[in-house]
Amino acid sequence: MSARSRTTQHRSTEDHTPSSMSRRGLMRAAGGLAAAGAALGGATAALTSGSASGAPATFTHPGGLHNAGDINRAKVRVATGNEQSLAGWNRLIANSHSASTWAPRPLAEVYRGSGWDNNYPVLYNDIAAAYQNALRYHISGDTAHGDCARDICNAWSSTLTLLNGSADRFLLAGLQGWQFANVGELMRGYPGFELGRFQDMMVNVFYPLNDHFLRVHNGACITNYWANWDLCTMASIMAIGILCDDGPMYDQASNYFKNGAGNGAIRNAVPFLHPNVEGYDLGQWQESGRDQGHTVMGMGQMGAICEMAWNQGEDLYGYDGARFFKAAQYVARYNLGMDVPFTKYTWGTGVNCDYREHTVISDYARGQVRPVWAMLHFHYNRRKFWDDRYIRDMYWNVCHPEGGGGDYGSTSGGYDQLGFGTLMYAK
Repeated sequence: MSARSRTTQHRSTEDHTPSSMSRRGLMRAAGGLAAAGAALGGATAALTSGSASGAPATFTHPGGLHNAGDINRAKVRVATGNEQSLAGWNRLIANSHSASTWAPRPLAEVYRGSGWDNNYPVLYNDIAAAYQNALRYHISGDTAHGDCARDICNAWSSTLTLLNGSADRFLLAGLQGWQFANVGELMRGYPGFELGRFQDMMVNVFYPLNDHFLRVHNGACITNYWANWDLCTMASIMAIGILCDDGPMYDQASNYFKNGAGNGAIRNAVPFLHPNVEGYDLGQWQESGRDQGHTVMGMGQMGAICEMAWNQGEDLYGYDGARFFKAAQYVARYNLGMDVPFTKYTWGTGVNCDYREHTVISDYARGQVRPVWAMLHFHYNRRKFWDDRYIRDMYWNVCHPEGGGGDYGSTSGGYDQLGFGTLMYAK
């Protein structure tokens, strides 16, 4: 445990009316949690007994979505006029969120969900602005952008005390949690950045909801919630662990990825493998029968977890026979307009694990563009030198150059990823 204090009690009121969501198998929440192992209060070490630690002895900083090499490479490539990096840079500076004049609008209480005052767009817009200004500072050296990112972070850490709402509060804590923690990681050491206060905000406001959801799943059947709910939660816990040099917290996310009972765990997120489809091994994604928007979103959420882990010396990209790679190939192939095999998928939903099934893949939102593919392509193709045909084609033919928050619509779905992968991952 780090010396930093942990608040484990929740300020939000529990509701037990989950919507009909998530995987095969009819396990109740208690059974699923037993399978995952005893839940540990605060930033605990493992959700499955005997699982090895993935946390480094000493954390690398910066070591969230971007390490020092990523930042330096982008800086050099933009300065020397590399065509691809310039395309990514131009996408960044054209986004209004990256203006150094962006003024933060911090709130003491942020809400998301039906029947609540949904003011959470204020938060995700400010996070996008802080991230984009942090990138502009690191690449250009312009302190006006560094000051802007710092001021956004400091304003929120001095103001925010509560995240609340319906069950969607867990999405709020997960999605905005991993994003904001990554901004804090980029601003570490910047003059005037209140790192300790920012860490306290992440640990005391975001983490308790992350921890509670991963352990209890809002009182629902363990298979009730779609993979993305677990994934954004794990991403937030991992990002906060990195930010706070908290090994047990990092391990909580890493071990759940490997052995958790919910749909975000790798073998549940990719429940079926389809070998040798026209020469490529594919993995069916858990939300494929739901719609393609959320399916592609899953590529971004799991990708963020894998990239953060990679920067701390752990290879989740290749875990379990590169299961995620096979899923990304599957999703990319289908969203490029090609057929993929589909195995009937069944799960339990609600509090009582009522039976649900998907018998065919959904074509709803097929081909939706989200900034998730550059990270995957440049890892599998340029770091690992693998043939990532479908990921590659999705990135180069559909999504290049990638933008970020504000470039893919004004609603929350356009802010589920921080983006700008062309700028930051091109190798």
